[in-house]
Amino acid sequence: MTYFDARETRDPQQRERELLARLPAQLAHAVANAPAYRERLAGIDLAAVDSRAALAALPVTRKSELLSLQKARRPFGGFAALGWGRHCTRVFASPGPIYEPEGHRSDYWRLARAMYAAGFRSGDLVHNTFSYHMTPAGSMMETAAHALGCTVFPAGVGQTEQQLTAIADLEPNAYAGTPSFLRILLEKADEAGIATRFSKALVSGEAFPPSLCELLQARGIEAFQAYATADLGLIAYETAARDGLVVDEDVIVEIVRPGTADPVADGEVGEVVVTTFNQDYPLLRFATGDLSAVMAGASPCGRTNLRIRGWLGRADQTTKIRGMFVHPSQVAAVVSRHPEVRRARLVVDNPDGIDRMVLRCECLESGSGLAEAIAATVRETTRLRATVALCAPDSLPNDGKVIDDLRSYE
Repeated sequence: MTYFDARETRDPQQRERELLARLPAQLAHAVANAPAYRERLAGIDLAAVDSRAALAALPVTRKSELLSLQKARRPFGGFAALGWGRHCTRVFASPGPIYEPEGHRSDYWRLARAMYAAGFRSGDLVHNTFSYHMTPAGSMMETAAHALGCTVFPAGVGQTEQQLTAIADLEPNAYAGTPSFLRILLEKADEAGIATRFSKALVSGEAFPPSLCELLQARGIEAFQAYATADLGLIAYETAARDGLVVDEDVIVEIVRPGTADPVADGEVGEVVVTTFNQDYPLLRFATGDLSAVMAGASPCGRTNLRIRGWLGRADQTTKIRGMFVHPSQVAAVVSRHPEVRRARLVVDNPDGIDRMVLRCECLESGSGLAEAIAATVRETTRLRATVALCAPDSLPNDGKVIDDLRSYE
């Protein structure tokens, strides 16, 4: 299979007709094989759902609901059409925890199309810095690279010094991971006098500001974004035109008014809602919690599918930090472990382009070692490091915010 083919350049109206014509069969499959959809779509004439208007009448399932839905019905909340055994090769846990299946198909999450658009080709050596532990991001990138004929070094996260040794010895020419970690690797390599051979990168998991893109280009690295989630796989990807993100060929994307199921006008910012044709995990009108907007016209690169502006923030307080989602419920879990804490607020910023977390805790008393103990609980709960600042009672704003994202992407 090629990853730039006739499907990507065909007439947009033809694509829309073909995509919507696939909907009734996917809905019928979901109802027949996924108990949650059997309940949610009961009484609906599935054969008549062959237009965007008809699709918009179906209920939305929000990612923020999955945590409680999966707790009530293990392992996947009744939304998966597979179980343990030969059809489900692996199961992953994203922070929360939210569990995701991996079915037995090459390039299961469809990231190969995004990699191809980023310039990855057979024979490349890909230094993959996404996590291979519990979460699926490492596998998402690796399976895509294998589909293109690339070799992968499974670097994973952290262990920067060991990664630099491998980079010096193996001279990978391609990178997959968060953009901020690529910057860290390059800076540490400079300090150690290690030459890097990266010329291409596919980055995801966090915002990719133009300033960082330009910094990488100045070093001879062309880096492009992939917008994907562990639940849905690839949603949209950046191309050489660098003009928005082109939606993947195998999903239907809607932009709805946050907190509702109602599509907004093209160009208006709203929540990204995705319907996937993955038969193993047939998520229908799945609200990601991310904000974006539809862009007018086709991409200058020649691909004619719908384009979106990319990530424009969160519709809820769930926040992605260093490639990992942090939920308000996780902040509450930290507070529950430390009775000295009355209220807490997780403040996120990015000085020098690197994400930083500070958990501000109102405490009646602040005994020796309390901040360190809370920081350890944060790391155990979120798998991310945070600084803990102990504050006086009633010093935090009374605005209902549990996570305050102050990051700037200029």
